[in-house]
Amino acid sequence: QVQLVESGGGLVQAGGSLRLSCAASGRTFNRYVTAWFRQPPGKEREFVTAISENGGSTRYADSVKGRFTISRNNAKNMVYLQMNSLEPEDTAIYYCAVTRVAYVSDSVGDFGSWGQGTQVTVSS
Repeated sequence: QVQLVESGGGLVQAGGSLRLSCAASGRTFNRYVTAWFRQPPGKEREFVTAISENGGSTRYADSVKGRFTISRNNAKNMVYLQMNSLEPEDTAIYYCAVTRVAYVSDSVGDFGSWGQGTQVTVSS
């Protein structure tokens, strides 16, 4: 079982940047596809981006393509989400999650371990 802890959220003005971090426990982190999801106020959890076990493949939601970048450092058991050109619509709780499925999934149901989330608020 992998334990996940997110950090780096906060309040930022539109057009600004934030970098989220996800720290994972366990020696098998490099066997997991890792993703970021978010849950805007009053809405369901939605896919943001995911990265393969070795970092060689990524997937992004259309709404964040060109603005967000996911990366990982397996030696440090870390995954990062660099968020640029932030918009008020990006306001949400951001969650890190992992899965053992053999593809870069964007489905909430595929992910069995989740962090507690970190709040990102973008002001206009």
